[in-house]
Amino acid sequence: MAGMIMDGVLMLLLVAAVGYGVKLERKLAAFRAGQVAFAQAVTELNAAAGRAETALATLRASGQETDLLHDRIIKAREVKQQLEVLIARAPAAPTRVREEEPAPRMEAARPVATPAALVNDDDERARRMAALAERIQGMAAPTTPQRAAPTGRDNVAAIVQALTAVGSANQTAKQSLNAARRNLDDDLFAA
Repeated sequence: MAGMIMDGVLMLLLVAAVGYGVKLERKLAAFRAGQVAFAQAVTELNAAAGRAETALATLRASGQETDLLHDRIIKAREVKQQLEVLIARAPAAPTRVREEEPAPRMEAARPVATPAALVNDDDERARRMAALAERIQGMAAPTTPQRAAPTGRDNVAAIVQALTAVGSANQTAKQSLNAARRNLDDDLFAA
């Protein structure tokens, strides 16, 4: 009888071991499922970290481009100020006789010129030429001491000389402005 009791106890222990094995198998299956989910979460976290690194690199590049653009804007403002100073210093463009409206002729308004009127006309013309020569010489800062206004044909030479001096000054100012504009364009659009 003692053998039977031992067999019964042994059977009970075997049933308990099988029940415990089934329970343990279920826990291991849940653990394996959790491990697969954990592996997927790690993979997703790794991909998110890669995207964050890419976004950070893009943000850094954008920041550098923004700094470069900011520097270009500052340079453009400086060049703009320099251009404004140059424009302010540039002499006014001379008015050309051809561009002006023609003045009404005095001869057409008079009936018939007498010799005395012709003499007065020549004197008036010489006086106006001398006044114009004085004004032009006053505008073009003379390097030599001021002398009396030239008379007659010398007035024409003085006027032509003053106009060419002002024209060359304007040409020089235009060239410096064009060079500054080219430098500004190079600075703004250099890649």
